[in-house]
Amino acid sequence: MRSFRDRDRAGDRVGDRDPALRARRWAGGLALALVLPLAGCATDAGDGADSGRPGASSTAPAPSATAAPEVRAQLRVDGDIRQYLLHRPPAPAADGEGDGPKPLLIAFHGRGADAAELRAKTRLERAATARGMLVAFPEGLGHGWGAGAQATKQRPDPALDVRFTEALIKHLVRTERADPGQVYVAGFSNGGSMALRMAAERPALLAGAASVSGQLPTGAAAVEPTGSVPVMVVYGADDPVRPLSGLPSPPPDPEEPILPTRSARDSAAAFAAAGGAGEPVTRAEKGYDRTVWRLGKDAPGGDRRPGGTVQLLVVDDAGHTWPGSTVPPPEGFGPVSKALDATDTILDFFTDPGPGH
Repeated sequence: MRSFRDRDRAGDRVGDRDPALRARRWAGGLALALVLPLAGCATDAGDGADSGRPGASSTAPAPSATAAPEVRAQLRVDGDIRQYLLHRPPAPAADGEGDGPKPLLIAFHGRGADAAELRAKTRLERAATARGMLVAFPEGLGHGWGAGAQATKQRPDPALDVRFTEALIKHLVRTERADPGQVYVAGFSNGGSMALRMAAERPALLAGAASVSGQLPTGAAAVEPTGSVPVMVVYGADDPVRPLSGLPSPPPDPEEPILPTRSARDSAAAFAAAGGAGEPVTRAEKGYDRTVWRLGKDAPGGDRRPGGTVQLLVVDDAGHTWPGSTVPPPEGFGPVSKALDATDTILDFFTDPGPGH
């Protein structure tokens, strides 16, 4: 098993390859249609333009025990109609048991992908709804997310997707009885970086965050954690698209929204520092290394999740892929590890963000 130093060197070598080419192959691979059984449609179509807030009026159906488990829905934010796919947990029992507020997971797809692709690759909706969680897969504008704090041609307003995510959470708390104290975000690649941005800039809004193959942006687009929140970063040791050691600054091809990033370890360590964590402990597990920082109680927001942690899982013989997925990755993205099921691992972490077993 290689050390972190060996893996960082390997990351430097693969960083010389062209990630933009990999991204174009990824987008091409997504041209295959994924058919979704749509059960309904909800729209929040208030004005909202130029305000940074969702519209005040809504035609979204109120939640009910007989609601369909899946809907394709819309939400107007900042004058744009934003799309998302919502999965509901099974209807509560006839006696009303289980009809209380539900945990909510927001899952961000990768660059060039969409909600359907992430849904198929991760099966998050199956694992989460079986645990009584609502799952929303939002669609990024231009099939991507503004994960960095720098204004760009595609994202002249770099906070647009942060406000959209905030509005989506508030909307689902209001219309679907999502529990505001149990809101989580997760994502893959660019979507993983978006999840980390939400955790960094809105820690009080979240009970946990997870990123697979996504790191914190750096340089002019840098995102800095501002409070204590449990975070898990899962990363392939041999990622050829977004290397473990981070993307160079500037990247080989500055095609948006590819941004320079910190290494996976530095991304996790930034959250640990913001959460008042002490020194990390690293141990080898079957097929991956786990590094754990225990969050401090005296950090801002540290008393909300006592015993919480920041964790970095570096997966052996894994590429720019979702560990445990049954969907073959595009050519050039590297292998999918079967030593770890990222979906169950992340959901288990959200349930109990303490030290891994």
